[in-house]
Amino acid sequence: MTGHRPFTFDTEFDDAGAVAYQPPRQKRSFTPEEVETIRAAAYAEGEGSAMAAAEMDLARAMDRIADAARQGLGALAQVAHAHRSDAAHLSMAAARKIADSALARFPEAPVTAALEALAREVEASPRLLVKVAPEAQVRVQAALDGMASSLGHSGRIEARAEPGMTPAAFILDWGDGRASFDPVDAASRIQTALDEALAAEGLHAEPLIALEPTHG
Repeated sequence: MTGHRPFTFDTEFDDAGAVAYQPPRQKRSFTPEEVETIRAAAYAEGEGSAMAAAEMDLARAMDRIADAARQGLGALAQVAHAHRSDAAHLSMAAARKIADSALARFPEAPVTAALEALAREVEASPRLLVKVAPEAQVRVQAALDGMASSLGHSGRIEARAEPGMTPAAFILDWGDGRASFDPVDAASRIQTALDEALAAEGLHAEPLIALEPTHG
């Protein structure tokens, strides 16, 4: 048994017998101009679809490039920060070596520099007491004796050995005041300040290499 297919009328008539609806006839032949027009429209539609797909691919590629650039810049900032930290710590280590060598050679230098800076404070004091490391006492005393006249200090200046003190460290006491210096403690404070500055700087410092302006 075959299935039934509904019958459709090509033309419909009204009650008076006039044509109420007539479907448009399909065109079966075309002129060369019409064929060219249809071909051009189809080509333009296909080209538009291809351009849209290409633009979408380009947009996705640009997004991937931007993500890669962001990741690369983040990694570069980390490398730059590590470089700054390493360079700063290397400079600090070199400075400490130089300072230690200079202080070992001239242990009297810190206390004489302090006395020159405090000349007005100590000039009226009848007695100055400077505590220093035992191995630096002789050199410090000789330096203090040589400075007394240039400082205008008429009182006594005594360098006293203090066991346990770091070479080049001193404690200066003039009765009305006191000053001290410890190279180990000073280096530790400088190191702490350097570490805090690097930590605060983080990854937001200026670039290591200044970019040249581009000229269009």
